[in-house]
This record gives sequence, C-alpha cells and structure tokens, in this order.
Amino acid sequence: MARRFRGESHHKVDAKGRVSIPALFRRVLESGDPDWKKGLRPQLVIVYGGDTQKHLECYTIEAIDEVDAEIADLPRGSPERRILEHLFHGQSYPTEVDGDGRLVLPLKLREKIGLEGEAFFIGSGDTFKIWKPETYEAVELAKTRAFLEQQPEDFDPLSLLGRSRGQ
Repeated sequence: MARRFRGESHHKVDAKGRVSIPALFRRVLESGDPDWKKGLRPQLVIVYGGDTQKHLECYTIEAIDEVDAEIADLPRGSPERRILEHLFHGQSYPTEVDGDGRLVLPLKLREKIGLEGEAFFIGSGDTFKIWKPETYEAVELAKTRAFLEQQPEDFDPLSLLGRSRGQ
C-alpha cells in the first residue's frame, strides 16, 4: 500500500508564492512519483478546480494517474468525461517540489483561494489540500463539527467504515 498524507500544519507563504511543504508530505510525494530517485525533485499535480472549490488539492503522480485512468474509461464525448477532463486536466497545474522542499504557487492559484501570508496544509489520504486558514475553519472544519454534533455522544467514527463495501 502506498504511503498516505496525514496530519496538518501551517506554513508561511512569501511574496513570490513559495511555501514549505511539510516534511512528511514530501516523503509521500517522493514515494508516489514513479520517476523519482535521490537527487531528483518529486513531481505532483495541483488541481484547483471550478469556482466552488475553495482549496488546492495536491496529487502524487500515482494518484493523478489513477484519476486519469478512470476518466479515460468513460465514453468519449460523454458529459461526465468532459466535466472531469475540464476539472482535472484543464484546471490543474503540474509542478515539482523545489530544491528547498517548497512549492511555488503561481499568483493565479493563490488568488483563487485568497492565499496570502499563511497556508494551511491537511492530509487527505492519497492527496493533500492547501487552504487559506480562515476558509478552512469557516468551511471544512464547520462541516465536520456540524456532522459530529448530530451524532450520539458515544459515536465512533470508525462505524462509518465498510459502508462502501455494502456492509
């Protein structure tokens, strides 16, 4: 099984859009890039998506290849395939980790999510997300809190597992 992105952290973003990637995330990017070897810079793809997406989602090469394969399996010309091609091929940015372990985020991507002095990174299994910290708290964290508040006091999040396998 491939390594997973886990954890969360805050990192400064400089005026040129450079932001350090958490060290553990860099190891996952290396292991998820089939062409990476010591001395090379790991590659990744940043998907910035449509107008409603309020974060940047970063994929290892292996993870984006899996998405690409599923898109390619859809019938050519189908509305689903066209939408997914637009969101994952057109609204994405292939890049690499620089020699100092940073991403250089173009102004277009920073402006899209309102990123200025600080970025919030959160692991999401085979991807990681970059948020403006205030947006993460107002949007994503608020959804999680609202869901948990609706659960019984003794709710165990592990009870959600297995549902995708019909259990």
